[in-house]
Amino acid sequence: MNRLSLIKVLLVAFGMTIVLSPMVIPILRRLKFGQSIREEGPQGHLKKAGTPTMGGVIFLTSIVLTVIPFGQHWLKRLVNADVFFLIFATLGYGILGFLDDYIKVVMKRNLGLTARQKLLGQLFIGLVLFWVLLEVRVFHPNTIGYIFSVGIPGTDWIIHLNWLYLPLLLFIMIATSNAVNLTDGLDGLLAGTAVAAYTAYAVIGWVQSNLSVVLFSVAVIGALLGFLVFNAHPAKVFMGDTGSLALGGGLAALSVITKTELLLPIIGAVFVAEALSVILQVISFKWRGRRIFRMSPLHHHFELCGWSEWKVVVVFWMAGWLFAVVGVYLEVFVR
Repeated sequence: MNRLSLIKVLLVAFGMTIVLSPMVIPILRRLKFGQSIREEGPQGHLKKAGTPTMGGVIFLTSIVLTVIPFGQHWLKRLVNADVFFLIFATLGYGILGFLDDYIKVVMKRNLGLTARQKLLGQLFIGLVLFWVLLEVRVFHPNTIGYIFSVGIPGTDWIIHLNWLYLPLLLFIMIATSNAVNLTDGLDGLLAGTAVAAYTAYAVIGWVQSNLSVVLFSVAVIGALLGFLVFNAHPAKVFMGDTGSLALGGGLAALSVITKTELLLPIIGAVFVAEALSVILQVISFKWRGRRIFRMSPLHHHFELCGWSEWKVVVVFWMAGWLFAVVGVYLEVFVR
Protein backbone atom coordinates (compact mmCIF):
# COMPACT_ATOMS: atom_id res chain seq x y z
CA MET A 1 0.00 0.00 0.00
CA ASN A 2 1.39 3.41 -0.96
CA ARG A 3 0.20 7.00 -0.75
CA LEU A 4 -1.34 6.85 -4.22
CA SER A 5 -3.44 3.86 -3.17
CA LEU A 6 -4.63 5.70 -0.08
CA ILE A 7 -5.65 8.68 -2.20
CA LYS A 8 -7.66 6.32 -4.40
CA VAL A 9 -9.49 4.93 -1.36
CA LEU A 10 -10.16 8.45 -0.09
CA LEU A 11 -11.47 9.66 -3.45
CA VAL A 12 -13.63 6.58 -4.03
CA ALA A 13 -15.31 6.88 -0.62
CA PHE A 14 -15.67 10.65 -1.06
CA GLY A 15 -17.06 10.35 -4.59
CA MET A 16 -19.47 7.60 -3.66
CA THR A 17 -20.92 9.72 -0.85
CA ILE A 18 -21.17 12.73 -3.15
CA VAL A 19 -23.09 10.63 -5.69
CA LEU A 20 -25.33 8.85 -3.19
CA SER A 21 -26.33 11.90 -1.12
CA PRO A 22 -28.43 13.70 -3.81
CA MET A 23 -30.18 10.39 -4.46
CA VAL A 24 -30.88 9.41 -0.84
CA ILE A 25 -31.74 12.81 0.67
CA PRO A 26 -34.92 13.28 -1.47
CA ILE A 27 -35.96 9.73 -0.55
CA LEU A 28 -35.57 10.49 3.14
CA ARG A 29 -37.59 13.67 2.62
CA ARG A 30 -40.39 11.81 0.78
CA LEU A 31 -40.50 9.20 3.53
CA LYS A 32 -40.84 12.11 5.98
CA PHE A 33 -37.77 11.03 7.90
CA GLY A 34 -37.41 14.54 9.31
CA GLN A 35 -35.53 15.57 12.42
CA SER A 36 -37.59 16.39 15.51
CA ILE A 37 -36.23 19.28 17.57
CA ARG A 38 -36.64 19.34 21.34
CA GLU A 39 -38.48 22.44 22.53
CA GLU A 40 -36.13 22.78 25.51
CA GLY A 41 -33.13 23.04 23.18
CA PRO A 42 -31.67 26.27 21.73
CA GLN A 43 -34.48 28.20 20.06
CA GLY A 44 -32.38 28.76 16.95
CA HIS A 45 -32.57 25.02 16.25
CA LEU A 46 -36.35 24.99 15.82
CA LYS A 47 -35.94 26.04 12.18
CA LYS A 48 -34.07 22.78 11.55
CA ALA A 49 -37.19 20.71 12.22
CA GLY A 50 -38.01 18.51 9.26
CA THR A 51 -34.46 18.35 7.89
CA PRO A 52 -33.94 14.77 6.66
CA THR A 53 -32.16 12.58 9.21
CA MET A 54 -30.81 9.00 9.21
CA GLY A 55 -28.26 10.21 6.66
CA GLY A 56 -25.71 7.93 8.27
CA VAL A 57 -26.91 5.23 5.86
CA ILE A 58 -25.23 7.22 3.08
CA PHE A 59 -21.68 7.23 4.36
CA LEU A 60 -22.00 3.77 5.91
CA THR A 61 -22.87 2.43 2.46
CA SER A 62 -19.88 4.24 0.99
CA ILE A 63 -17.55 2.85 3.66
CA VAL A 64 -18.58 -0.76 3.12
CA LEU A 65 -18.57 -0.51 -0.68
CA THR A 66 -15.08 0.99 -0.53
CA VAL A 67 -13.48 -1.22 2.12
CA ILE A 68 -14.52 -4.61 0.76
CA PRO A 69 -13.26 -4.25 -2.86
CA PHE A 70 -10.00 -2.55 -1.85
CA GLY A 71 -9.56 -5.03 0.98
CA GLN A 72 -9.95 -7.93 -1.43
CA HIS A 73 -7.25 -6.43 -3.64
CA TRP A 74 -4.73 -5.45 -0.95
CA LEU A 75 -5.32 -8.08 1.72
CA LYS A 76 -5.75 -10.93 -0.78
CA ARG A 77 -9.05 -12.00 0.74
CA LEU A 78 -12.59 -10.67 0.72
CA VAL A 79 -12.62 -9.70 4.42
CA ASN A 80 -9.88 -10.51 6.91
CA ALA A 81 -10.36 -10.76 10.67
CA ASP A 82 -9.53 -7.13 11.48
CA VAL A 83 -11.69 -5.74 8.68
CA PHE A 84 -14.58 -7.96 9.76
CA PHE A 85 -14.20 -6.76 13.36
CA LEU A 86 -14.18 -3.09 12.30
CA ILE A 87 -17.11 -3.39 9.90
CA PHE A 88 -19.18 -5.48 12.30
CA ALA A 89 -18.68 -2.98 15.13
CA THR A 90 -19.54 -0.05 12.88
CA LEU A 91 -22.59 -1.60 11.24
CA GLY A 92 -23.76 -3.23 14.48
CA TYR A 93 -23.98 0.10 16.25
CA GLY A 94 -25.26 1.69 13.05
CA ILE A 95 -28.20 -0.73 12.98
CA LEU A 96 -28.91 0.01 16.64
CA GLY A 97 -28.87 3.71 15.80
CA PHE A 98 -31.15 3.10 12.82
CA LEU A 99 -33.71 1.46 15.10
CA ASP A 100 -33.47 4.44 17.45
CA ASP A 101 -33.97 6.89 14.58
CA TYR A 102 -36.82 4.86 13.12
CA ILE A 103 -38.71 4.92 16.41
CA LYS A 104 -38.18 8.69 16.67
CA VAL A 105 -39.18 9.74 13.17
CA VAL A 106 -41.65 7.06 12.09
CA MET A 107 -43.27 5.98 15.35
CA LYS A 108 -43.12 9.59 16.64
CA ARG A 109 -41.46 8.69 19.95
CA ASN A 110 -39.07 11.61 20.29
CA LEU A 111 -36.69 9.81 22.68
CA GLY A 112 -36.36 6.71 20.48
CA LEU A 113 -35.20 3.53 22.17
CA THR A 114 -35.38 3.52 25.95
CA ALA A 115 -32.09 3.75 27.82
CA ARG A 116 -32.38 0.11 28.84
CA GLN A 117 -33.09 -1.07 25.29
CA LYS A 118 -30.14 0.87 23.90
CA LEU A 119 -27.81 -0.40 26.64
CA LEU A 120 -28.85 -4.00 26.08
CA GLY A 121 -28.22 -3.60 22.36
CA GLN A 122 -24.78 -2.10 22.99
CA LEU A 123 -23.92 -4.89 25.45
CA PHE A 124 -24.98 -7.56 22.98
CA ILE A 125 -22.81 -6.14 20.19
CA GLY A 126 -19.88 -5.84 22.61
CA LEU A 127 -20.26 -9.48 23.65
CA VAL A 128 -20.34 -10.59 20.02
CA LEU A 129 -17.14 -8.59 19.36
CA PHE A 130 -15.45 -10.26 22.33
CA TRP A 131 -16.48 -13.65 20.96
CA VAL A 132 -15.00 -12.66 17.59
CA LEU A 133 -11.70 -11.84 19.29
CA LEU A 134 -11.71 -15.22 20.98
CA GLU A 135 -12.59 -17.18 17.84
CA VAL A 136 -10.07 -15.41 15.63
CA ARG A 137 -7.18 -15.42 18.08
CA VAL A 138 -7.70 -18.91 19.52
CA PHE A 139 -5.87 -20.33 16.51
CA HIS A 140 -2.90 -18.09 17.29
CA PRO A 141 -2.03 -18.83 20.94
CA ASN A 142 0.94 -16.44 20.99
CA THR A 143 -1.37 -13.46 20.48
CA ILE A 144 -3.91 -14.24 23.21
CA GLY A 145 -1.96 -12.48 25.95
CA TYR A 146 -1.42 -9.51 23.69
CA ILE A 147 -5.08 -9.17 22.81
CA PHE A 148 -6.15 -9.30 26.45
CA SER A 149 -3.71 -6.62 27.57
CA VAL A 150 -3.58 -2.83 27.39
CA GLY A 151 -0.69 -0.44 26.98
CA ILE A 152 -0.12 2.75 28.97
CA PRO A 153 0.02 5.74 26.55
CA GLY A 154 3.49 7.24 26.17
CA THR A 155 5.22 4.26 27.80
CA ASP A 156 6.19 0.66 27.05
CA TRP A 157 4.22 -0.59 30.04
CA ILE A 158 1.67 -3.31 29.37
CA ILE A 159 -1.03 -4.48 31.76
CA HIS A 160 -2.22 -8.05 31.25
CA LEU A 161 -5.93 -8.27 32.04
CA ASN A 162 -6.83 -11.78 30.87
CA TRP A 163 -10.62 -12.18 31.27
CA LEU A 164 -10.93 -8.76 32.88
CA TYR A 165 -10.52 -7.46 29.35
CA LEU A 166 -14.19 -8.31 28.72
CA PRO A 167 -15.64 -5.60 31.01
CA LEU A 168 -13.06 -3.15 29.65
CA LEU A 169 -14.10 -3.95 26.08
CA LEU A 170 -17.78 -3.52 26.92
CA PHE A 171 -17.08 -0.21 28.65
CA ILE A 172 -15.04 1.09 25.71
CA MET A 173 -17.71 0.18 23.17
CA ILE A 174 -20.61 1.60 25.16
CA ALA A 175 -18.86 4.72 26.43
CA THR A 176 -17.38 5.65 23.06
CA SER A 177 -20.56 5.12 21.05
CA ASN A 178 -22.58 7.18 23.56
CA ALA A 179 -19.98 9.96 23.79
CA VAL A 180 -19.76 10.27 20.00
CA ASN A 181 -23.56 10.20 19.80
CA LEU A 182 -23.81 13.15 22.21
CA THR A 183 -21.44 15.18 20.03
CA ASP A 184 -23.88 15.09 17.11
CA GLY A 185 -25.81 18.24 17.89
CA LEU A 186 -24.70 20.93 15.43
CA ASP A 187 -24.33 21.01 11.66
CA GLY A 188 -21.09 19.27 10.73
CA LEU A 189 -19.82 19.09 14.31
CA LEU A 190 -19.51 15.32 14.63
CA ALA A 191 -18.48 14.67 11.03
CA GLY A 192 -15.58 17.12 11.32
CA THR A 193 -14.33 15.96 14.71
CA ALA A 194 -14.66 12.32 13.65
CA VAL A 195 -12.46 13.02 10.60
CA ALA A 196 -9.72 14.19 12.99
CA ALA A 197 -10.02 11.08 15.19
CA TYR A 198 -10.08 8.66 12.26
CA THR A 199 -7.08 10.44 10.71
CA ALA A 200 -5.16 9.76 13.93
CA TYR A 201 -5.97 6.06 13.60
CA ALA A 202 -5.01 6.05 9.94
CA VAL A 203 -1.56 7.29 10.97
CA ILE A 204 -1.30 4.82 13.85
CA GLY A 205 -2.34 1.97 11.55
CA TRP A 206 0.29 3.05 9.02
CA VAL A 207 3.02 3.06 11.68
CA GLN A 208 1.89 -0.36 12.92
CA SER A 209 1.81 -1.66 9.32
CA ASN A 210 -1.80 -2.71 9.79
CA LEU A 211 -3.32 -2.34 6.32
CA SER A 212 -6.80 -3.15 7.58
CA VAL A 213 -6.78 -0.22 10.01
CA VAL A 214 -5.40 2.17 7.40
CA LEU A 215 -7.88 1.07 4.74
CA PHE A 216 -10.88 1.31 7.05
CA SER A 217 -9.86 4.66 8.55
CA VAL A 218 -9.15 6.30 5.20
CA ALA A 219 -12.46 5.02 3.79
CA VAL A 220 -14.31 6.56 6.76
CA ILE A 221 -12.44 9.85 6.32
CA GLY A 222 -13.34 10.04 2.63
CA ALA A 223 -16.97 9.17 3.25
CA LEU A 224 -17.29 11.77 6.03
CA LEU A 225 -15.68 14.50 3.94
CA GLY A 226 -18.24 13.76 1.24
CA PHE A 227 -21.03 13.82 3.82
CA LEU A 228 -19.80 17.18 5.14
CA VAL A 229 -20.63 18.73 1.77
CA PHE A 230 -24.29 18.19 2.65
CA ASN A 231 -24.04 18.22 6.47
CA ALA A 232 -22.07 21.45 7.02
CA HIS A 233 -24.05 24.52 8.07
CA PRO A 234 -26.75 24.93 6.90
CA ALA A 235 -27.20 21.15 6.85
CA LYS A 236 -29.27 19.53 4.13
CA VAL A 237 -29.20 16.22 5.99
CA PHE A 238 -28.36 14.93 9.47
CA MET A 239 -26.59 11.64 10.14
CA GLY A 240 -28.88 10.75 13.06
CA ASP A 241 -28.06 8.03 15.57
CA THR A 242 -27.59 5.75 12.56
CA GLY A 243 -24.36 7.56 11.79
CA SER A 244 -23.23 8.77 15.22
CA LEU A 245 -23.48 5.42 17.01
CA ALA A 246 -21.77 3.75 14.06
CA LEU A 247 -18.86 6.21 14.12
CA GLY A 248 -18.46 5.65 17.86
CA GLY A 249 -18.48 1.90 17.41
CA GLY A 250 -15.89 2.15 14.65
CA LEU A 251 -13.57 4.31 16.78
CA ALA A 252 -13.82 1.96 19.74
CA ALA A 253 -13.08 -1.01 17.48
CA LEU A 254 -10.02 0.76 16.06
CA SER A 255 -8.65 1.27 19.57
CA VAL A 256 -9.05 -2.46 20.24
CA ILE A 257 -7.38 -3.55 17.00
CA THR A 258 -4.45 -1.13 17.43
CA LYS A 259 -4.18 -1.82 21.19
CA THR A 260 -4.61 1.87 22.00
CA GLU A 261 -7.62 1.51 24.27
CA LEU A 262 -6.26 3.92 26.88
CA LEU A 263 -5.17 6.37 24.20
CA LEU A 264 -8.68 6.69 22.80
CA PRO A 265 -9.84 9.21 25.47
CA ILE A 266 -7.02 11.51 24.36
CA ILE A 267 -7.64 11.14 20.63
CA GLY A 268 -11.36 11.55 21.25
CA ALA A 269 -11.06 14.18 23.99
CA VAL A 270 -13.83 16.29 22.42
CA PHE A 271 -16.21 13.35 22.71
CA VAL A 272 -15.11 12.78 26.32
CA ALA A 273 -15.75 16.45 27.16
CA GLU A 274 -19.23 16.27 25.64
CA ALA A 275 -20.11 13.17 27.65
CA LEU A 276 -18.64 14.54 30.88
CA SER A 277 -20.63 17.75 30.49
CA VAL A 278 -23.86 15.73 30.46
CA ILE A 279 -22.81 13.55 33.41
CA LEU A 280 -21.71 16.51 35.54
CA GLN A 281 -24.85 18.46 34.64
CA VAL A 282 -27.11 15.63 35.78
CA ILE A 283 -25.15 14.98 39.00
CA SER A 284 -25.04 18.67 39.91
CA PHE A 285 -28.74 19.20 39.27
CA LYS A 286 -29.76 16.12 41.27
CA TRP A 287 -27.46 16.78 44.23
CA ARG A 288 -27.31 20.56 44.35
CA GLY A 289 -30.38 21.61 42.39
CA ARG A 290 -28.13 23.78 40.23
CA ARG A 291 -26.74 23.45 36.72
CA ILE A 292 -23.04 23.78 35.91
CA PHE A 293 -23.60 24.58 32.26
CA ARG A 294 -26.31 26.63 30.64
CA MET A 295 -27.19 23.52 28.69
CA SER A 296 -25.53 20.20 27.97
CA PRO A 297 -23.97 18.67 25.95
CA LEU A 298 -21.13 21.18 26.00
CA HIS A 299 -21.63 22.59 22.50
CA HIS A 300 -25.07 23.92 23.51
CA HIS A 301 -23.50 25.74 26.47
CA PHE A 302 -21.30 27.77 24.13
CA GLU A 303 -24.26 28.49 21.87
CA LEU A 304 -26.19 29.94 24.79
CA CYS A 305 -23.11 31.98 25.73
CA GLY A 306 -23.58 33.83 22.45
CA TRP A 307 -21.29 31.92 20.10
CA SER A 308 -22.61 31.34 16.59
CA GLU A 309 -23.19 27.76 15.57
CA TRP A 310 -20.38 27.94 13.02
CA LYS A 311 -17.93 29.31 15.62
CA VAL A 312 -18.70 26.46 18.02
CA VAL A 313 -18.20 23.91 15.26
CA VAL A 314 -14.89 25.35 14.07
CA VAL A 315 -13.48 25.62 17.61
CA PHE A 316 -14.49 22.04 18.36
CA TRP A 317 -12.94 20.90 15.06
CA MET A 318 -9.69 22.61 16.01
CA ALA A 319 -9.76 20.96 19.44
CA GLY A 320 -10.41 17.60 17.78
CA TRP A 321 -7.36 18.00 15.54
CA LEU A 322 -5.21 19.15 18.45
CA PHE A 323 -5.98 16.09 20.54
CA ALA A 324 -5.65 13.80 17.53
CA VAL A 325 -2.11 15.11 17.02
CA VAL A 326 -1.33 14.66 20.72
CA GLY A 327 -2.60 11.07 20.58
CA VAL A 328 -0.48 10.25 17.52
CA TYR A 329 2.55 11.87 19.14
CA LEU A 330 2.18 9.77 22.29
CA GLU A 331 1.75 6.54 20.31
CA VAL A 332 4.33 7.08 17.58
CA PHE A 333 7.07 9.31 18.96
CA VAL A 334 7.07 8.89 22.73
CA ARG A 335 6.91 5.12 23.04
